[in-house]
This record gives sequence, C-alpha cells and structure tokens, in this order.
Amino acid sequence: MKLQAHEIEKMINLQKEFFYSGQTRDIEFRKKQLKKLRSAIIKHEKEILKALNLDLRKSEFEAYSNEVGFVLNSIQYMLKSIDEWAKPVEVKTPLHFQPAKSFIVREPYGSVLIIGPFNYPFQLVMEPLIGAIIGGNTAIVKPSESSVHTAQIIRTIIEETFEPQFVRVVEGEKEEVNALIHAPFDYIFFTGSVSVGKIVMRAAAERLTPITLELGGKSPVIVDESANLDVAVKRIAWGKFNNVGQTCVAPDYVLVHSSIYERFIKKLKKTIVQFYGKDPQASRDYGRIINERHFDRLAKLLQAEKDNITFGGRADRKDLYIGPTIFENVSWESPIMEDEIFGPLLPIIKYENLASAFDQIRKLPKPLAAYFFSENEKHIDAFLQEIPFGGGCINDTVTHVANHYLPFGGVGPSGMNSYHGKASFETFTHAKSIMKRSSKLANNLLYPPYKQKVKLVRKVLR
Repeated sequence: MKLQAHEIEKMINLQKEFFYSGQTRDIEFRKKQLKKLRSAIIKHEKEILKALNLDLRKSEFEAYSNEVGFVLNSIQYMLKSIDEWAKPVEVKTPLHFQPAKSFIVREPYGSVLIIGPFNYPFQLVMEPLIGAIIGGNTAIVKPSESSVHTAQIIRTIIEETFEPQFVRVVEGEKEEVNALIHAPFDYIFFTGSVSVGKIVMRAAAERLTPITLELGGKSPVIVDESANLDVAVKRIAWGKFNNVGQTCVAPDYVLVHSSIYERFIKKLKKTIVQFYGKDPQASRDYGRIINERHFDRLAKLLQAEKDNITFGGRADRKDLYIGPTIFENVSWESPIMEDEIFGPLLPIIKYENLASAFDQIRKLPKPLAAYFFSENEKHIDAFLQEIPFGGGCINDTVTHVANHYLPFGGVGPSGMNSYHGKASFETFTHAKSIMKRSSKLANNLLYPPYKQKVKLVRKVLR
C-alpha cells in the first residue's frame, strides 16, 4: 500500500505538535535520546553487520569502521560537546546602539526529513539523524530501498528507541520519496545522486524549505613527481576499492606525472593484489555492487573502455561482482570520464604540466572531494588555491570524512551545506540573531522629524 500525501502530513503534524510541546528544546532530553540510540545500536550491532553484509557483502572491518563505529564515535562527540554548542554566543554591539547586548541563539527547525542512500546505508541515515536530534528537531527517516536488510534493522532500532511523534521511519520507493519531498517539512537533508538531488531541490523550492544536499562528482587524485609512491598507491587503492568504489568521495580518476607514471602503475597493480589476492572475488574483504541496475551501468563502462583495461576487468552479474579494474590511455573525452563512476573502475591519466592538469579538472563540475599527493609545498598551495572542491586530503584519500572536527559537504553540483560534528549541530539549527537594548536610556535620534540629525548620523556611520 502506497503512502498518501495526507498520511505524511498527519505524521508531520504529530511531530510538530510534539516539537511545540518544548520537550526537544531541553538539552538533557536531546542527550537522553542520543544515549538511547547508542544503546540500541550496540544491542543490535551483530544484526547491523549482518545486514550490511547481505546488502553489500561488506566485511566486518568495513561495516564496523565505516558505519557502526563511525556513528557510535560521532554520538560520543556530540554528547560531550552539546552543552558548549547550545550556549548563546555573545557578539559586539556598535557604540550607537548602546546600552545593549547582542547574541546569537541556535534554534531547531522543527520537523526534519532525512533521505539516505544505499552505499553506506546505516551511517548515512544515522549520522544526519544524530545531528537532527542534537539540534532539537523531530525527524522522519527514509532509508534506501536498495539496501533492504539495512533498512529493516534501521526500522527496528528506531521503533524500539523512539516514539513516532519524535522519530519515525518511512520506507518505499520513488512514489514515497516524491510524496515526502513535497510535504511541509521544516528542513530536508538528502544524500544521493545529482539527478535525484535536483528533483529534491525543485520540490524544496516550491515551499522555500531549507535543504542540505550531499551529492558526489568526479573526485580527482593528482600524484606529482615528488610524491611518496609507496604511500600514495596504498592510500589511493584503499580509498577507491573500499566498499567496491561505491563511495561518494572515492577517487574517481588519477592524474600521474609522466616521470613517475610507469612506477606508479606497477606499484598500484601490486598493491591491489596484496589487498585482495589474485582473485578478489574470493576475498572476504572485497564487497559487491548493490544491485543489477548499478552492475549493468558499470558493465557498460567496462565494455566501452575494454581496449584500455590493463588490470582486472572481470565481472560476474550473478554474483554482482566487478573486480578492481585499471584503465590506461584514457582521454578526457572517453565515456568513463563523462560522469561519476561510483564503482571499482579507475582511469589513470598521464600529465606533463601541473597547470594544464588543473585546467582540465576545472572544466568538469566541482567535485565533492579532491586529493593531492606531493612533497612540494608550492604545488600543494597551488592545488588548494586553484581547484574548487568540497573537501579533501593532502597525501591521503577519504579520511577527511572521518574527522568530526571538519565540516563535510560539497560545493555547487556536488552539494550544498555541510555536516559532521559541530557542523551537524549548525546545519540542523537556525542562527537566530538578537539585540537586547535597554529601555532606561533612550534617545530620539532615529525618529522623525529628522531636521539636522543627518549630520550626526554621518559622523557616527562614516
């Protein structure tokens, strides 16, 4: 049975009624809810890990470190920090408004919609949810329909932990998502593809609903001639093939300076074998593509670029397996360079001149991440100044996402707004600016008739 618009509005109205009861504004209430969520996650840890394995064949290490442990660590950080974050922030008041006090208070939005993706189906639902809770909101969560088993355990955890007027789960596919994004939420948080992100943003625009979009893009890696190759190949291979490349910040393609190109390729191939063996399909540490639709999309790229494959290339549709694959002699016009790959296919492009490489990258839409391997500080500075991207690393890949002191988000086509740590609290709250003036000392400077008051105003505001 499909969820109707009036049913969603009823859910939202119940949540708004609960929100306006004032309970979520209490900091101790927020802490209590996060502690309950943490306990439920620990209680159901084995079931979460099993669900992630069933959905994506994630190893226990990947499932715990990238999903369960990531969320538990984030909750602990939120619990330690919320008292400080929630305090009003005093700011200066100009002399001509004295006596007065000026300050900023963080106000929750109300009822929040969170739409999660399939690739990190637990983390990318729970991480924004804890931000919504710590910000003092109520929430309706929509897990990915592609990650069936993880969606089920998310529903179990949330229904055991929270009253539905505070947090609830809604499952479904396109029809449900369409109904949700057109409903009167106070905030929408979406993680997913650029194409769906545009649909969500159009729907939010109809109601002028504030929104966060966490999207993706073709995140580049540049390896210059000064890079430590032994370190670079391991960190690139891990960042790319972790979760079988189904990571929004995974390296999408690599630019390698011509003077080190052959050594880089040789070391990269050797590293992949060290990670996953000669047959990655038999490795417990190598996952699978989420479903046949995404498999077929990647298989088309394999076929289109088959003449450029120099490592890997094996695929098994029945097992949803695509092996780690390297492409060489790829041009900027090649099919694999058109859109985000989102799979274990890695094009390697040789470059001669760093400025020209930067120029080529800038011709593509601004990516969610970018990575630069170098020991040359001038090159590093140039990379940071000349390439626009959401966030990234110097001499590493992906790990910036796991630092809760760093805001995580895209720019332009790769997303808008950010979260993680304090950024989550700020994203799920509105900064309300207040000036509190004294009524004991008052003057008539601002009030008509103005006469010659403009002379004094010119002196004050000059």
